[in-house]
Formats: sequence, C-alpha cells, structure tokens
Amino acid sequence: MEILHRDLATRNVLVSADRTCKVSDFGFSREGDEYERTTKTRLPIRWMAPESLFHRKYTTKTDVWAFGVLLWEIVTLGATPYPGMSKREVMDGVQQGYRMDKPKHCDQKLYTLMLSCWNADPAQRPEFRRIQRTLDTLMETEHDYINLANLDENTYHSLQTATDEKY
Repeated sequence: MEILHRDLATRNVLVSADRTCKVSDFGFSREGDEYERTTKTRLPIRWMAPESLFHRKYTTKTDVWAFGVLLWEIVTLGATPYPGMSKREVMDGVQQGYRMDKPKHCDQKLYTLMLSCWNADPAQRPEFRRIQRTLDTLMETEHDYINLANLDENTYHSLQTATDEKY
C-alpha cells in the first residue's frame, strides 16, 4: 500500500473478537517506497533492520525484517526480542550477522520464515505477499507450529520498562 510502518511489533497489532489482526500505531509511518530518517527520535532498535540501524534507510523490506521479529514475539508468547542482550549488544550483534536462535518449541518451517525475513540483504527478504502465501500454506496443514508443551517459561525475558527498547 506504499506505506512504511517503521514500528511493526506485537504491541502495535490489535486483535478483534473474531481474531482478525489489525496493524495499528502509524505514528512512525511514512508514505512511499523509501524513507531516510533525518531527525533524531527514539527508535525501536530490537525490531530494526541493519540498514535502518546503521544507514537510516527504511523500505518495505525493513518492515519485513520487523515482521520476522514480530513472528518471534508471537512464538515466544510476547517475550522481548534478543533476550538478555542490551540495546548496544543487539546493534553490534545484528551488524555482525547475529540472528535470534530458534525457540525450542517452534517448528523449523516457521523459524525458516523468520530467518528469511532477517536476511542481511534486503533484496533477498521475501515480499509481504510471499510471506502471506507461506503463512496461508502453513495454516492449511493440520500441524502444531508452536509446541507449548516444550515451552520453558524461564527462557525468555520481558523488559520491565519501555526505556530499554528504544535508542
């Protein structure tokens, strides 16, 4: 729709009574195909693609990166991405190619989708239409992509305040 959201995260997804998910909070959004940040503002670094973190560039592919993090949040039942890492460690890790590990209770196919969203090369990240087709295909198969019996609730941390999640 030629809108760069720039803040895709579970905190910005509303779920209606019929379980329809709707993206909300368009406060950081911009119209167009590409945006270069020129002002200083606090940013949600745990959801940001490398080109946004280090070159201030935003495209639909940076939203795809954030969507991969959003999927990880869903799988971990709302844990804070990059558990146990400071914002500086997240930035350094992403720059050096670090990607979050597969949660033990997550199916490999779902994790593979996350990894494709986190490709270092934005051109190699899937388009949202392809992500939708992949998720539709996964939903057609009767399979548990998240096995909650294998969830260790002590594995993940949630930040106590929002101050650490923005830089």
